[in-house]
Amino acid sequence: MSLVTMSAVDFACRMPKAELHVHIEGTLEPDLAFALARRNGLTLPFRDEEALRAAKNFTDLQSFLDLYYACADALRTAEDFSDLMLAYLARAQADHVVHAEIFFDPQTHTARGVPLAVVIEGLDAGRREGKKRWGITTRLILCFLRHLSEEDALSTLKSAEPFLASIDGFGLDSSERDHPPRKFERAFARVRALGRPGVAHAGEEGPPAYISEALDLLKAVRIDHGVRAVEDPRVLRRLAAEGIALTVCPLSNVRLCVYPTMADHVLPQLLEAGVKVTVNSDDPAYFGGYMNDNIRALQAAFDFDIPTWALLGRNSIEASWAAPADKKRWLLALENLLRS
Repeated sequence: MSLVTMSAVDFACRMPKAELHVHIEGTLEPDLAFALARRNGLTLPFRDEEALRAAKNFTDLQSFLDLYYACADALRTAEDFSDLMLAYLARAQADHVVHAEIFFDPQTHTARGVPLAVVIEGLDAGRREGKKRWGITTRLILCFLRHLSEEDALSTLKSAEPFLASIDGFGLDSSERDHPPRKFERAFARVRALGRPGVAHAGEEGPPAYISEALDLLKAVRIDHGVRAVEDPRVLRRLAAEGIALTVCPLSNVRLCVYPTMADHVLPQLLEAGVKVTVNSDDPAYFGGYMNDNIRALQAAFDFDIPTWALLGRNSIEASWAAPADKKRWLLALENLLRS
């Protein structure tokens, strides 16, 4: 198929791209959740897979998190985490994702008595197998749960230090409302002292000021979500001027009622302002789909042209922490597709 006959959505789905905002626990599909529960002798609080799917009618971030944590209880062994990682990577590579930077929430698991070593062992095994099978490269980002205390985050960080070889960066996620980035300033100072970059969820539920806090106090190198930047022209101009990437998750934003419909999403405004926007799936098992599902939903709402999708693809690769040689190779592949 040449570019003459290729539609914009076909181009976007086929182009090489990086996913920079996906929570591995949020890729736990109902069939795998029940399979893991059976394997571990557990009972999930749902009658069957259909009942679990029916529970995914969210009113806000907290209603999603309640379900998210309930399903995560099925994850108990290194094999479970490896299977989860492989299931995600299979879907990612089918969507032409060449590189994924994957969040995980250790506090969700250690609070249930699952050791951090078990979590990382399993995720690493899945990453290695995914690279072997499909050539997809990955980075692992440990996230602190912001509804818990900074002391808890610092304790988690200390526990993670023996595993730094497996951890490429640190993030901040969970319920944003009433939990500003400044609450974790000491934790992220320690992250920097350990030589790791930090990212933070900000400006989804929280105001634009949370984006500024994440940049100024946490020294975040990327902002996860960040869509409410459009409410403050100063924040918007800063993001554009400094080339700060936003890892935007369109289907997630609609499912969590940040916007009533995809047509109300501000992604086009962010692009128009010159912000380095990327498209991501967030928690795809809960929000209606993976990378290319988000692409198709955006295309249906905004009818982007091929150059716009090429820009979004370049943004994702350029904003990633992939090896420079890999970035160069993928960007060349994207340009070759553009010229085909």
